[in-house]
Amino acid sequence: MKVEWKGVYPAITTKFTVNDELDLIAYDKNILAQLEAGVDGLILGGSLGEASVLSEEEKFVLLEHTIDVVEGKIPLVLNIAEQSTKTAISIAQRAERLGADGLMLLPPMRYKADDSETVTFFKEIAKSTSLPVMIYNNPVDYKIEVTLDMFSALAELDNIRAVKESTRDVANITRMKNRFGDRFKIMCGVDPLAMESLVMGADGWVAGLVDAFPRETVSIYRLVKAGRHDEALAIYRWFHPVLELDIHPKLVQYIKLAEVMTGIGTETVRSPRLVIEGVEREKVLKIINDALAVRPELPEGSWGRLTVTV
Repeated sequence: MKVEWKGVYPAITTKFTVNDELDLIAYDKNILAQLEAGVDGLILGGSLGEASVLSEEEKFVLLEHTIDVVEGKIPLVLNIAEQSTKTAISIAQRAERLGADGLMLLPPMRYKADDSETVTFFKEIAKSTSLPVMIYNNPVDYKIEVTLDMFSALAELDNIRAVKESTRDVANITRMKNRFGDRFKIMCGVDPLAMESLVMGADGWVAGLVDAFPRETVSIYRLVKAGRHDEALAIYRWFHPVLELDIHPKLVQYIKLAEVMTGIGTETVRSPRLVIEGVEREKVLKIINDALAVRPELPEGSWGRLTVTV
């Protein structure tokens, strides 16, 4: 299925049983909630999906299972976060054989590659597949920034199509547009900067709290793109304290707790992560429950699969 690189793409959490196995029943419940809300694609095995503690085989189990669940309704993008180029290429090629629609690439893990090494890493993976590729630019968490000059070099490969913009500098959207026009689609990757990014020209939103609040996330995106900024802003301001959970080192635990509170997820994480407790848990629960207590009515037609995405 063609990846348009626009709209709302949840970075899906991975569900686990208490026996530390994949919980595909709980996973399916969340995927179906995303489809009902009208999301435009899914990203599997990302940082929020606990990629660092998933085995390679588990990632492919999730991919094949999700292909069966989604039945071609929306595109599926597999995240690649590897230490070696060889392993990344192997995963990219197998993902294409199994039916992934696109790839998201992180820079080399555990080694702070320089600009040339990072560009070469991305290019070699992209050359190994016909799948469209989105580059994840997150220097805050991964300590490697993909600069404009690096994107100029990456533009030589046609299948490098998009960027997950997570520099936390909204002005970078304007810099990208001024230099490259529409050559790269821009997907906001920071929840509490989403509306700002969309207004400044981002094409879509790779979202985290969508895992717990799919309808609200889709509604904000569609209202902004329809020019209904006041309606979008009212929802966004209500949502913002919750969206800030996305930029905490424990975003996985926080977002999974939000999923539990909205009835579409489980809280189990894989070690070394632990479920949050005590004062920390009370603080996060208060943020979520305060939002749920005044959860807004959404404008008619601003979410759902029957509404055409603007």
